[in-house]
Amino acid sequence: MAVVNPEISKAVNNKSDKKNIRPIIIKKFARIIRPHQSGTWKIAYADFVTAMMAFFLLMWLIGANSEARLRGVAEYFRTPLAVAFASGKDMSDRSTILDAGSNSPIDGNAQLKKGETTGASLIDLSDGKREAQRIEMTHLRELKRRLEQEIEANAELRKFKDQFQIDITTDGLRIQIIDKQNRPMFDLGSASLEPYTVDILHKFGSVLNGVPNRIGITGHTDATPYQGATRNYSNWELSLDRANAARRALIGGGMQDEKIIRVVGLSSSALFDSADPFSSHNRRISIIVMNAQAENTVRMDGARLENE
Repeated sequence: MAVVNPEISKAVNNKSDKKNIRPIIIKKFARIIRPHQSGTWKIAYADFVTAMMAFFLLMWLIGANSEARLRGVAEYFRTPLAVAFASGKDMSDRSTILDAGSNSPIDGNAQLKKGETTGASLIDLSDGKREAQRIEMTHLRELKRRLEQEIEANAELRKFKDQFQIDITTDGLRIQIIDKQNRPMFDLGSASLEPYTVDILHKFGSVLNGVPNRIGITGHTDATPYQGATRNYSNWELSLDRANAARRALIGGGMQDEKIIRVVGLSSSALFDSADPFSSHNRRISIIVMNAQAENTVRMDGARLENE
């Protein structure tokens, strides 16, 4: 009987067990902590981009507009409609009318002729603007008085006194030189001025050059159709040519060319004697010494045409 050494048997068994043991693989992963995923920054970025776009659009609009238009916009926001009701007075107890082409109510109790101003507005304007309007009206009335004195003092002008009409309208001081049946201002059917008309306009040009206001000139005809030999030439062209001839005569009398801001021809669309469209009184030249409001309107119209 063989004797087995227990130590040797144990060693052999341990060696056999080690061969049969399967390896255990442990995998460990490092946990990466990432920040919370959020789209809030996109909203902030979109707001920033929108603000920048609005800013550059504003800069472009400011640069693209003329100085006259910018002044008009500034004047609009300087006197908002809210001031019309700032006085606290009840406006409902007043009789008011709204003049055509204007947003300003005027006293309906006053009897006004077409084209005349009330001299005072019911709107509670700022003190500075009201004072400027008052001073401007005073200057226009003084100019009217001076022109009437010039006509009385000058023998040549005094002969045509009944052909002058000087009044104050919503646009400023208006001087109308009206035809008379036996004493026309122009050659018949022509834009050629009579010699005495040139003398009259020279005198007016010298006086009006001394005022700071800008000047507008309008030509008018009666309703008699133009009978000239020139094709495509009507009272519209004739009235404009007569206004331009008056412009040249005013400049010849000493008026600076840049003072004249508007020259138009209205044909027979604005009759002086509406009861008789063929009356010689409808053939006339109107010289407007513009107030600030009328001048701004002309400038704004010109700026709008330039930007269209």
